[in-house]
Amino acid sequence: MHRPLQWIFVCLLACALDFAHAEKSTSEKQMNEVHTFRQQGAYADAEKAALAAVREAEASGREDVELARSWNNLGTVYYDVGRYQEAEKLYRRAIDLWQKLLGPMHEEVAQGLSNLGVLYLRTGRLKEAESIDLRVLAIRDTKLAPDHQDVAEGLNNVAELYRAQGRYAEAEPLFRRAAGIWEKVLGPEHPRTAVGLNNLAALLCSQGHLAEAGELYRRALAIREKVLGPNHTAVASSLNNLAELHARQGHYADAEQLYRRSLSIKEKNLGPDHPDVATTLHNMAAPLRARRQYAEAEPLLRRALAIREKALGPKHTETASSLNNLADLYRLQERYGDAEPLYRRALAIWEEALGPEHPDVATSMNNVAQLLRVQGRYEEAAPMYRRAIAIWEKALGPEHPSVATGLNNLAQIHVHYQEFGEAEALMQRSVSILEKAPVTNRERAAALKNFAAIYHIQGKFPSAEPLYKRALAILEKTDPDSPEAADAMVALAELYRAQRRNSEAEELYERAIPVHEKTLGTDNKQVAASVFSLAELYREDGRYEKAEPLYRRSLASMEKSGTSESNMLARGLRTFADMLRHMKRKGEAMALEAQAKALQRQGFVAR
Repeated sequence: MHRPLQWIFVCLLACALDFAHAEKSTSEKQMNEVHTFRQQGAYADAEKAALAAVREAEASGREDVELARSWNNLGTVYYDVGRYQEAEKLYRRAIDLWQKLLGPMHEEVAQGLSNLGVLYLRTGRLKEAESIDLRVLAIRDTKLAPDHQDVAEGLNNVAELYRAQGRYAEAEPLFRRAAGIWEKVLGPEHPRTAVGLNNLAALLCSQGHLAEAGELYRRALAIREKVLGPNHTAVASSLNNLAELHARQGHYADAEQLYRRSLSIKEKNLGPDHPDVATTLHNMAAPLRARRQYAEAEPLLRRALAIREKALGPKHTETASSLNNLADLYRLQERYGDAEPLYRRALAIWEEALGPEHPDVATSMNNVAQLLRVQGRYEEAAPMYRRAIAIWEKALGPEHPSVATGLNNLAQIHVHYQEFGEAEALMQRSVSILEKAPVTNRERAAALKNFAAIYHIQGKFPSAEPLYKRALAILEKTDPDSPEAADAMVALAELYRAQRRNSEAEELYERAIPVHEKTLGTDNKQVAASVFSLAELYREDGRYEKAEPLYRRSLASMEKSGTSESNMLARGLRTFADMLRHMKRKGEAMALEAQAKALQRQGFVAR
């Protein structure tokens, strides 16, 4: 299976994007109002309060620290709602004035630079972000003690930049040092210590070290529950992150329980229309999608989208994320007409907000290309895949898992055109990247299965079999009752059938069908296809008494599916009729053949 999108989970990071440290001043009330409104997600009110503070500071006619602070604080509000260009201008004005008044090495300058660095990280300007974050760290290393908590903040932000670039080995010691400083200076049960543990856990998740990440997430959660109380919004953030970890491990029931608790806390504290509520709703849909419970996932994604459009605006990047994931859900349901405008709107938002070379833009392009490919629009899909790969390689490096995703998807285009040599080369590189990269077992197994399928199509069965077996072994170790494990069983069974190894195929079908029935439902078309294949196997072996009930069951499911399955239904009716003729049941066979012809006359079956 492909990885068409990256589901976006929000981890609570010690991001320096905040108000500059301020002494008591005449604008303190307005600054507190802005802070309160931002916490509530009332961004329109926050903007009004921040603009009022700017007007008051500018009206004084003085170029002082308060003026710089007012610009900085208005910039934070614009950052919140995705107005990045306006935020950048305000941050730069504040930094320039602070430097003029206080000198280039002052802490307020460092704070303003830190905010600008966060903005550059968010908008994909990673080289500029790195330069600024390293400058902030140098200022704090020079002016502050090595174990000062603001030094830890600088270390944390550089580490977060490295994590975004996939430079995990460089990020890890910085995250560990930051967490160690906070724990030493503030104590092992301080909320900021919990932040450090949380951020280190997020990196470990990115590296695939899920067991250690889980320990750190649970420790951060325990600190927050003890110090802040079980119903604090920071507790909700920890619950969200721990749920995401469980979802990655395939522990969907545990993930759902944690997400629901997180949602309850956020709705109670922040109200039902806060963007943080939308984040949890958005994330809750991920395990439902993984279990192919699309009907249950859709209302969650729709509600998240509605909240984000209202609170953040129709052109915010988080709105684009909701549009993208809802479109992906529609694609999986074959609702292509519903999916395409959402995908394209998301792409337009990301391109405008982040620039054409941002990795999120590449992800969005990849998703549009996926939709085009499944509709047979290969000439449109191929250049989008290639552009996405080029962006990922430039921004993230040639060995990043996203590059592997793009290579995998482009390979499918070459398969369509029977350019198997090109497809094999792309898949070989994709698998090689994923075998070294910190990805989940499911992602690694999916690539192996796709590579095997290319050999399978060509009849290179000895090359396909070990890849299928490796994929199945990985998935069975992770979760033997997952839909992905059942998919791998069916794929290997089809390979065995093609080689007339029917006894081996039979065992796999009989294992896979109950799993698919449990996860997808008894009337699912994928279940019907597997049941039909098993019926065919029994027919080929002359075991008509075992084949007949399976034929009837699979054909009944196809009939329920309506016209979309009519081609398969007609072919199935003819095959079943042929078996009945061999059983000397001519009358029943003729009735089925007449039914197949009726479908043709109705114009449903391609001639």
